Amino acid sequence: MSVAQFVRQIDAYRLGTGVALLFLAAFYSPVMGLVLSPVFGTHPVHIFHSYAVAVFGAAGWFLKDHIQRRLGRLAAYLLPVLAFWTPTLQYFVMQQSSKLGNPAGPMVTELFGYLPLVLLTVAIAGKQVQAALNLESYGEVAAEHIPLLGTYLIYSVGEHIGRAILARAIGLTFLFSRAGMQFVIAILYAVIVPRSKLLLLAIPSLIFTITSDVHFGGIGAVNSALQHEGYTLLARQESNTGYLSVLENQDEGFRVMRCDHSLLGGQWTKSIAGYHPQVEDPIYAVFAMLEAVRLVEPDNGIQRVDADSKALVIGLGIGTTPSALMKHGIDTTIVEIDPVVHKFATEYFNLAPNHVAAIEDATVFVKKAQKASKQYDYIVHDVFTGGAEPAELFTWEFLKDLHALLKDDGVIAINYASDITIYPTGLVVRTIRAVFPSCRIFRESEANQDDSTSDFTNMVLFCKKSKDSQLQFREPTSADFLGSKSRESYLIPRHEIDFSLFDTVPKSGRRFLVDKEVNRLYKFQDRAALEHWEIMRKVIPAAVWENW
Repeated sequence: MSVAQFVRQIDAYRLGTGVALLFLAAFYSPVMGLVLSPVFGTHPVHIFHSYAVAVFGAAGWFLKDHIQRRLGRLAAYLLPVLAFWTPTLQYFVMQQSSKLGNPAGPMVTELFGYLPLVLLTVAIAGKQVQAALNLESYGEVAAEHIPLLGTYLIYSVGEHIGRAILARAIGLTFLFSRAGMQFVIAILYAVIVPRSKLLLLAIPSLIFTITSDVHFGGIGAVNSALQHEGYTLLARQESNTGYLSVLENQDEGFRVMRCDHSLLGGQWTKSIAGYHPQVEDPIYAVFAMLEAVRLVEPDNGIQRVDADSKALVIGLGIGTTPSALMKHGIDTTIVEIDPVVHKFATEYFNLAPNHVAAIEDATVFVKKAQKASKQYDYIVHDVFTGGAEPAELFTWEFLKDLHALLKDDGVIAINYASDITIYPTGLVVRTIRAVFPSCRIFRESEANQDDSTSDFTNMVLFCKKSKDSQLQFREPTSADFLGSKSRESYLIPRHEIDFSLFDTVPKSGRRFLVDKEVNRLYKFQDRAALEHWEIMRKVIPAAVWENW
């Protein structure tokens, strides 16, 4: 048979239907990750996701004939019904997230709607593709395995396209929000599958979604669900780093910025009468401790003058540290990859406008700054989010680029939050010391004295570019505290960690982290992310996380 004859025998309608269904199922994969991440965190959601999709997709393919014999057209008619019910089912399951735990929670949640939808879609789409190609004349092996390979390739391409679209379009409109996309996908299923009276079964789910699902409603709907927890949602927006929101606790008097299942920072909003600090007090001690970068003694004995100093801050959060640096009169440049983080920090956390804002990837900014021969007296490196850091910002190459941006007598403060007992922490610490030999490391609070094998904490490494002497802090003056009680308590680092804790390199491990081996850090971050999830559940009530 010629190629032309083969093409003519293809059933274009069936092939188009099969391809469209596979693309929908593939597009749903990254959407599902977005839906689950505010409740379970970005990293834990992906621990089992790919494996589960592969298992249910394979089951759909190998059961396709059985499903067709048992259900016939009913199987296809059920697709849009299941797609419409998936958000509703998952809404109720995610309300039990604390009981389900993590990482079991994401897996269980996907079992309610999404994974059965994958199985059924692959079964129906696979049958359509197989029938459309009509390869029986080429033998049983070709008739079965070529459509199988084609189905896999179509799904893989669809998933990559979906991720690319979401990376650019997420948050542009409600329909491109994580909740909105579930609704859009269900509608597209209904468009592709022939009309059926079974769609009437989706009406109860639609009614619930419109009237009661806070993820689809406005801020007022969310606040009605949060009022019993004492929280108020002030703002929320989808963005390129995750689901961002600003929450206020009226009872205890603090405000926080959230990104998925993580807090980027917070500040106290209530104070005693007559107390008027020049900058707001942070709820986390580590952000005040980062400001101690100003207190590191210069080797030449000449104290730095704030008005003549320049600072580079990588990672904004709510802007606690850069706000203090600017209040001291330091010329401050902020590098933040997420424009919404900068927007919320300005609108809700009093980030002053007298700074240079570079809304871009830090690796891109640093390369451009090097070419422009820019240098800084201080660099603050604070990029933690969601239980794991972007590993490319802790490589030897990136840190060497930061080294070049420091003046000869400059100082860098690097915040790293993780379990100090696991391999990635030692890898990062050793890499930092390889670039900046003169360092000291401090943890946010004292180590727990229990028998736990884990030890998750915020650490700050203070390092000098100069190697001439040991790093020392000068005694602070009242002006250093900016009238803030929090800074009086936490500005001076107190809980020092001995670097020898990180000297041992495990078997098959690496002493330093380099660009080409950055994935060696990512695969260990799941444990830290799960520990961080447990911590966040103690800081903020489960209902706040579950209702976004």
